[in-house]
Amino acid sequence: MTARSTWSERLGAVLVGLMLLTMLVASVWTPYNPLSIDLQHRFAGASAAHWLGTDQFGRDVLSRIMAGAMISLPLALLTVLCATTLGLVIGTLAGFLRGPVEAVLMTFIDALMAFPGILLALALIAVMGAGATSIVVALTIAYLPSVVRVVRASVLSIRTREYLEASRVMGNSALYSMLRHVVPNTLPQVGVLATSMFGWVLLSESALSFLGVGIPAPAPTWGNMLSSAKPYMNTAGSLAVVPGLCIVATVLGTTLLSDALRDRFDPKVGG
Repeated sequence: MTARSTWSERLGAVLVGLMLLTMLVASVWTPYNPLSIDLQHRFAGASAAHWLGTDQFGRDVLSRIMAGAMISLPLALLTVLCATTLGLVIGTLAGFLRGPVEAVLMTFIDALMAFPGILLALALIAVMGAGATSIVVALTIAYLPSVVRVVRASVLSIRTREYLEASRVMGNSALYSMLRHVVPNTLPQVGVLATSMFGWVLLSESALSFLGVGIPAPAPTWGNMLSSAKPYMNTAGSLAVVPGLCIVATVLGTTLLSDALRDRFDPKVGG
């Protein structure tokens, strides 16, 4: 591994670690109640009392950022887990069994890919209504095709190897071969994809909240904090800058970690 990739891996780990630490701390403590309104201290600047100032309702921005991490990050993590698990199952079945099973499953996946992911998520949320469950379901379906295609491509390569032929000769069932030989060998690729996907799912969740179809107010998420800051960009730009930087840092961190994992699992890519 090169010095550059080591540096990128460390930076990615630090950025993601800071966001996760913020989430964990927020689960037990925030400086103020993130929903508490104090109209006498609207748009207060950064100070010892309010490190990141207050918003248009006098709510402490740091507390809302921390509370937003406790909502946005678990939603992204749950979505990634659902998408990768479901994609692993579908991709493995399609790549290993082939024939009619592959045709049916991949036709469904191709149909999903015909729609841009964010538009598909918006349509699903419009049907199901705004809320955490709707966001997870919508983004899981939106990101499912990319996972299925990666898994299927990996399985198509694995199923031609000698140890799978030996497993068949020994009389092992297709299910045993998939669970014992195929799935474990696809996990490195899925892990790299999942790490990268985490940041992009967070970005999509923030976009949905920004558009007003995510987690409803007054619960804070980084996306709806950006949305509520739009009218005050000229007078209190920090209200948009702070949650925006949190989103950027998380996406950058997961992207760097994903690149580092890819370099570790495929030395040819890392150079």
